[in-house]
Amino acid sequence: MRALVTGAGGFLGRYLTEQLLERGVQVRTFSRGDYPELRAIGAETVRGHLQDAKAVKAACSGRDVVYHTAAIAGIWGTWKDFYSINTVGTQHVLAGCRQQGVRKLIYTSSPSVTFDGEHQRSIDETAPYAHRWLCHYPHTKALAEQEVLAANSPQLMTCALRPHLIWGPRDPHLIPRLLDRAQKGQLRRVGDGTNLVDIVYVENAAQAHWRAADAMQDPSSRVCGRAYFISQGEPVNCWNWINDVLKLANLPPVTRSIGYDAAWRIGAALETVYTVLRLKGEPRMTRFLAAQLGKSHYFKISAARNDFGYEPRISTADGMQRLANSWANG
Repeated sequence: MRALVTGAGGFLGRYLTEQLLERGVQVRTFSRGDYPELRAIGAETVRGHLQDAKAVKAACSGRDVVYHTAAIAGIWGTWKDFYSINTVGTQHVLAGCRQQGVRKLIYTSSPSVTFDGEHQRSIDETAPYAHRWLCHYPHTKALAEQEVLAANSPQLMTCALRPHLIWGPRDPHLIPRLLDRAQKGQLRRVGDGTNLVDIVYVENAAQAHWRAADAMQDPSSRVCGRAYFISQGEPVNCWNWINDVLKLANLPPVTRSIGYDAAWRIGAALETVYTVLRLKGEPRMTRFLAAQLGKSHYFKISAARNDFGYEPRISTADGMQRLANSWANG
């Protein structure tokens, strides 16, 4: 099996690359930067940008399966940046797969494609796409996901996975942001602190990708043309889990709070100020962030379990221990 992993220098992409190599897969990676550590473990590395259609096409050459994990994530930024990478970049991956005869495409999507700021409690994949968008990331990911699923055919089998709040050792995004805000005294509990959220340990998210690909043996597979939520299979209390992470880092728990409605209004005001004044950086609060921190959002994973045998092999408790060990070992 010959695979291409886009965004292999990123958090999920690197774990996926490692797991594929361990399974004997011949892996080529496509990333903006140079990652000698990927070459050191046996991957062929190619540098390029998703906006470069020719480079993407060349990277797809001779591949049986493409895992498209590359994306720009975040709660703030310009539509141009998010759209050009998340949507147009995915269009280039689709074109490259078609032109090079790739048989399978696994797209890394996000549960936020269904999130419009309201509670999501134990929903499944029949949930519609959001009817309003609180930031550009979920909007552009939803557009890309729809194109990927619509592209499913006997020539190119496709599916989309929606891992939620990926975390674990080497996380460069979620946990570092939490720790940074905690160290600066900027963390505030949003809402009453009872909201439940899904999370997924990074190695579990990675194995879901190759399990989905393995299940796509022919176009009649149930996996083809479908999207799947991916998580630990059991939600956690958002603020209890955040405090558990802070405890691992020897930081005090979150004790200050702000009402959800107040956080939403502050977020909306800051978005306006940053937009009108064209301020650099990102607001400390946005409507999307307020909703993510103050609302419940967790999902059924029975479809992934039934259709391609996904199981979160590493429990949340074991994942937390691995995270603690990674910090202790530097």
